Amino acid sequence: MKGPGEEPYLVTVGEALAVLSSPEPGPLALGTTMRLGVAGAESNVAIGVSRLGGSATWIGRVSDDGLGELILRELRAEGVTTVATRDTAPTSLLLKEQRTTTHGRTRYYRTHTAGSRLCPQDIPEHIVAGAAILHITGITPALGAAPALAVRRAVDIASAAGVPISLDINFRSLLWDETRAGDALRPLLRRADLVFAGSYEARLMVPGTPDSGEPEQLAKSICALGPAGAVIKLGDAGAFALLDGKAYRQPAVPIRVHDTVGAGDAFAAGYLAELLAGEPPERRLRTAALLGAFAVSSTGDWEGLPRRAELALLDHHDDILR
Repeated sequence: MKGPGEEPYLVTVGEALAVLSSPEPGPLALGTTMRLGVAGAESNVAIGVSRLGGSATWIGRVSDDGLGELILRELRAEGVTTVATRDTAPTSLLLKEQRTTTHGRTRYYRTHTAGSRLCPQDIPEHIVAGAAILHITGITPALGAAPALAVRRAVDIASAAGVPISLDINFRSLLWDETRAGDALRPLLRRADLVFAGSYEARLMVPGTPDSGEPEQLAKSICALGPAGAVIKLGDAGAFALLDGKAYRQPAVPIRVHDTVGAGDAFAAGYLAELLAGEPPERRLRTAALLGAFAVSSTGDWEGLPRRAELALLDHHDDILR
């Protein structure tokens, strides 16, 4: 297993959850078989980076229950180094209902859980200071005051050590409202070197931007607050990036969409894996788009993400490689 000290690594901080999902469409109220898995924005990114051959470390607080053990086993099996504080509180749960073939619903159970008790003391200074990249998201600060302080401590350590900071806005309306999210995340955005955001999330971070604002305008408005780079994710329209003042456009990879959950995390993982490897922006964005396509064409948040040798699969048009 790769780990800190062996090669340049990405470190991320957040909560991993157990996931119960219904494999068939229909209301949960009628009873159905459920699939048990693991997810979490930051752990999804760590897995994506690891699958592409990069080194990734995940920092979090994990329950001592069976689901906590499942989280650690899955992350370690994927080659992710885990720095986990154990807790007697239960594991957070994400419930996913496939109500129809085209509409899904989610519900969180994230209060009074191990992940929601993440605190600044859980962040090892030497792990963060020794990283090549710190990746954080807007989800962990939404879990409460202590997790927000934990993220701030990680940012403080990274800033002092000269470690580049990557922020994915990842606004979750089930966790907090727009006003609270904007007030909490703008200070982190100003300290970030690279920001990932959808169009709606970018407008949330930059009040006063018109709803019809073009991605170029959104990226410039974000970079005006401090970051050297902004990547605006545009779904099936691809992405627009402004990196050190230079504009890039990345088309989406044509694919049959199966499940959009996890696409943003996959995109960030592809970009950051190539950044970690020292690749130029064009390569970072292309790999990001490829990972996003893999994510939406498979079930689960991270299960369908590719190994590096599989990146060329989507360049073929046959269903079966012979």
